[in-house]
Amino acid sequence: METMDNPFMSFGDDAEGNLYEQLGVGYTAARRSDPRIVTQIHDALGDAHSIANVGACSGAYEPCDRTVMTIESSPRMIAQRPPELAPAIRGHAESLPLISDSVDAAMACLTLHHWTDWRIGVQELRRVARKRVVIFTYDPSYSKYFWLLRDYVPKLGQLECGRFPGIDEQCAATGEEVRVEPVLIPHDCADGLLASYWRRPSAYLDERVREGIPTFHLPDGEWLLDGLEGLAEDLRTGTWRDRNHDILSCTELDLGYRLLVCEL
Repeated sequence: METMDNPFMSFGDDAEGNLYEQLGVGYTAARRSDPRIVTQIHDALGDAHSIANVGACSGAYEPCDRTVMTIESSPRMIAQRPPELAPAIRGHAESLPLISDSVDAAMACLTLHHWTDWRIGVQELRRVARKRVVIFTYDPSYSKYFWLLRDYVPKLGQLECGRFPGIDEQCAATGEEVRVEPVLIPHDCADGLLASYWRRPSAYLDERVREGIPTFHLPDGEWLLDGLEGLAEDLRTGTWRDRNHDILSCTELDLGYRLLVCEL
């Protein structure tokens, strides 16, 4: 598969791009792929045999049974990729080191909000893909439905959601006809996403769990965690259970995670 000579081009490592550099090994320990989400993403890739995984991080949702070209900007994340996955090229989403129409599909998993210019990055996904673009992303309007952000750390939630473009903007940038699939989060989700512990609230009190969630490492984010003391008290008194009794019998929940699928 032919690549461009220079994977670094003109987009440097800004503060947002360096966020993963701060996370250390705790990230991959917490961020394992959940098999149900894997199935949904891989089904969306369809008959694509060659795939560019852009902003791949440590490769949690990367197919192992297809030819994959992995692009990742963080050396620390590249170093944490499992040995069974394809080696990664260090590069930026806004200037992919691939020629046009070089892969069947381009995928990006929960990474648009880390890019310097996410619109240019999405244009690059479309440029290199022949058949389809698949983006695992988040609809920030759902933050008001998630009890953690709504009731305990609302300022952190505002900071986090401000990083994501609106889902309509994401769809418009991806293509004229985009299929939007809800990605439901199971109550026992193996991937330590921000909302994965919606039925396991005490997990958010564990610093080891928070270590693998980039939201808790945002600039000034550590000053917005006072509400976790309130969560601990509500768990002790049973207030949290009383307030959220309606979700305790649910096995999966729509918390705003989305899959955008665009046929080219």
